[in-house]
Amino acid sequence: MRRLARRTLLDSPVSRVGWLFATAVGLAIGVPLSTGRVRVVDGLVVCSGLPRWVFRRGGTCVGSVYLTRDNDGPRVLRHERVHVEQWRRYGMLMPVLYAVAGRDPLRNRFEVEAGLEDGGYR
Repeated sequence: MRRLARRTLLDSPVSRVGWLFATAVGLAIGVPLSTGRVRVVDGLVVCSGLPRWVFRRGGTCVGSVYLTRDNDGPRVLRHERVHVEQWRRYGMLMPVLYAVAGRDPLRNRFEVEAGLEDGGYR
């Protein structure tokens, strides 16, 4: 039963639907609020020029959309592309799992997996 649930929810058609939904939410937030460029970099939609209340730290990834003010250098985008893969794997479980992993980026397994240095945490 547990394996069936895991197979159904993780890295599955169900998780991909969640990732697509999250991407739609990211676009609905990022495109209208962006005062900077909106561009696609290796499959990552980068919305820049957003107000700081939209995200914590330097930016946030929602599905395949990266929301930021101006933190969009190549290393950060490499870090955010890993988060896109995490969204694909976990779908709408991603926000819950991320919250459970904790606010400390140095101990948050999703940030560690994405690369602390690329994310600007070291």
